[in-house]
Amino acid sequence: MGMLPAESTTLSWESYFEDISALDDSSMMTSPGLLEQINVTRDTSDYLWYITSIDISSSEPFLHGGELPTLLLQSSGHAVHIFINGQLSGSVSGSRKNRRFTYSGKVNLRAGTNKIGLLSVAVGLPNVGGHFETWNTGILGPVVLYGLRHGRWDLSSQKWTYQVGLKGEAMDLISPSGFSPVEWMQASMAAQTPQPLTWHKAYFDAPDGEEPLALDMDGMGKGQIWINGQSIGRYWTAFARGNCSQCNYATAFRPPKCQLGCGQPTQRWYHVPRSWLKPEQNLLVVFEEVGGNPSRISIVKRLVTSVCADVSEFHPTFTNWQNTARFRTPKVHLSCDPGQYISSIKFASFGTPLGTCGSYQQGSCHAPTSHAILEKKCVGKERCVVTVSNSNFDDPCPNMMKRLSVEAVCNPTTSTSQFNWGG
Repeated sequence: MGMLPAESTTLSWESYFEDISALDDSSMMTSPGLLEQINVTRDTSDYLWYITSIDISSSEPFLHGGELPTLLLQSSGHAVHIFINGQLSGSVSGSRKNRRFTYSGKVNLRAGTNKIGLLSVAVGLPNVGGHFETWNTGILGPVVLYGLRHGRWDLSSQKWTYQVGLKGEAMDLISPSGFSPVEWMQASMAAQTPQPLTWHKAYFDAPDGEEPLALDMDGMGKGQIWINGQSIGRYWTAFARGNCSQCNYATAFRPPKCQLGCGQPTQRWYHVPRSWLKPEQNLLVVFEEVGGNPSRISIVKRLVTSVCADVSEFHPTFTNWQNTARFRTPKVHLSCDPGQYISSIKFASFGTPLGTCGSYQQGSCHAPTSHAILEKKCVGKERCVVTVSNSNFDDPCPNMMKRLSVEAVCNPTTSTSQFNWGG
């Protein structure tokens, strides 16, 4: 499979910074202590603000060249962004195995009143495990400051203010109605001062064709996507960690065996249903939590770029197994997607080829006619069938079990005149 850029879908972005300094007092609630997230949000939003204020004396040593204080907090999931006086101070998240996690980092406080805003982010509801309905989510503490003149300061039980959701959600910035209550700025201007909690929007026309579509979110961090007001879902460009240099299939299977994609995003492409699209002026909205470059987002088509086959000359089939007296000669079947044709044969070898699809190599036994035979029978066609037999390929190594390995390249085209059909 290949993810190829769709034609004529250059996106022109506009951006809006979430205003975290002007939370809506009318929808806030205040309570002593830390509250469980889902009981407060009722699943109306992934986001819940935990906000409190602290007063710092001007005589604190860290204000006069000393070491900055440390904020420590524990959360029951799933991610937290820490803001001190409106500035992002750090982010932390849990994992599938460890929903509970701890953040510890230096915080740049100032003399006087300081606002601590903790944006807790849920990533869905639990649906598996023993008594999962009792699992808690959100910042349940402790939340503690270390490094002040009077030592440890536990903020967990003091007064906290709660705001469900984001300002952009309340203003319905994802709506395709055309009315927007905020002033959007050109993305090129926003890129000069990148900051977290940013909304991005762009319009695009539906790509031609019937191939499946996806958004390539390369260059983005974490957030959510909407098209024409409907949620594509959450995205999170987490990078795979592991050891991809070793592969040994011997003994029992374990998850670290034969890993692929180390250092690559665990998910990069996000499916876009064609049924959600209009011919023109489709609204794409992205909310980015931690940062990212929307200019690297693109719309791609999922196409079969090559097809492979690997069939031995005595390949077992159901018919062969039922009645060995009626042995059927095996055949290679190659087929591209509708609207695509086999444009070339990247590899073909009847004999003892090595490797796997995408990395085939000739072995010690190879029929020189392999490539020409596959080209003649398959190039220019949407599908083809080739018999795997000594008579077809002039037995290159008698008395040896052989097989045919093929990789054919598929291309979208409506004309077969461009192909070299051979003799």
